[in-house]
Amino acid sequence: MEFLSVLWFFLIFVLIAGYFVLDGFDLGIGVLSPFIAKNDEERAVLRRAIGPVWDGNEVWLLTAGGALFAAFPDAYATTFSGFYLAVMLVLFGLIVRAVSFEFRAGDPSWGKLWDACFFVGSLLPALLLGVAVGNIFAGIPMDAAGDYAGVPLIGLITPFTLLTGLLGLAMFLAAGACWAALKAPLPSCLQARAARLRLPLQVIALVLFAVVSVYALVLVGPEMDPSLGILRWLFAALVVVGLLASLVVGKTSGDDLKAFLAQSASMIALVALLACSMFPVLVNATADSVGPAITLANAASSELSLTWMTIILCIGLPLVLVYHVVIYRTFRGRVNPADLEEY
Repeated sequence: MEFLSVLWFFLIFVLIAGYFVLDGFDLGIGVLSPFIAKNDEERAVLRRAIGPVWDGNEVWLLTAGGALFAAFPDAYATTFSGFYLAVMLVLFGLIVRAVSFEFRAGDPSWGKLWDACFFVGSLLPALLLGVAVGNIFAGIPMDAAGDYAGVPLIGLITPFTLLTGLLGLAMFLAAGACWAALKAPLPSCLQARAARLRLPLQVIALVLFAVVSVYALVLVGPEMDPSLGILRWLFAALVVVGLLASLVVGKTSGDDLKAFLAQSASMIALVALLACSMFPVLVNATADSVGPAITLANAASSELSLTWMTIILCIGLPLVLVYHVVIYRTFRGRVNPADLEEY
C-alpha cells in the first residue's frame, strides 16, 4: 500500500474524531435541552453555551466528507449514494437545527416550535451517524460495480447498526451533559441537573460499548489487520478509562472541565478503535455481495492527488486549529446573564 493512501485513511478518521468531539456536545445539548432546561432562561443558557462555536464545529464534518471524496472517490460514491436517504435526513436535521437556533431569539412567539425543531434537528444526526458507521463496519450489499445493492434506508437498519446508533447517541448525550455542566452558571439548578445526568448517561454508554464490542466480535466478525491488535486493545481500554474517569471526576471532585476532557478523550479513542478495526477497508461488503469490499488498494486516488491534498492540509489544518483555539479562549468560562441578550 502506498504511504499517502494509508496516511489519508487515518487522517479522515482524525477529521471524524474532530467532528465527533466538537459537534458531539452541540448535538447532545440539543437532544437534552427539553429535559434539563425548565424555563426560557435555562434554554437560552444552553443555546448560548454552544452559540459561538456550533457552526465552526460542523466544519469538521464537511472537511471529512470532502477529504473522502478527494482521497477515496469510490468509497465516497458508494456511501453517499447508498446512504442517500439517511444522508438527506442528517442534512435536514442539521439545517433545521441551524434555522431553529437562529430564529428562536428573533421570533419568541414561535418559541415552542423552534425548541422542538432544535431537539429533532439534533436527534436525527446524533442517531443516524452512528447507524451509518455501523453499516460500513458490518458491511453492506454491493453489486459488481461497487454500488449499494440493498433497500434504501430501511435496509440500513439492523440490530447491530441500531446498537451502534444508540452508542453514538449515548456518547453525544454524555458529552452534552458534560458541556452543559461546564458552561451553566454556578450555582444554578441547570448546572446541577446536567452534572447529575452525566453519570447515568456515561453508564449507558459503557454498557452499549460493551454490547457493541461483543456483538461485533462474535456475530459480525469482520476481518481485521492482526498487526493492529495491540492498538485495538489499547484504544478499547482508553474508551472505558475515559468514561470511568469522567464519571469519577465529575462525581467526586465536581471538576466539570476535567470531566468534559475525559469524556472527549474516550470519544477520540472510540474513533481510533474504529479506524484500527477497519484498516485497510473503507467500506465492508456483506458475504452475499457480488462486489468486493472497498479498500485502500481499489479506491485510492492517484499519488499526485494525494500529494496535493497533503500540501493543502499542511496549510489549512493549522489555520483551522488556530481558529478553534481563538474562539474557545474568547468564549471560555461560564455563561452569565449579560450573555443572554441575543439568545
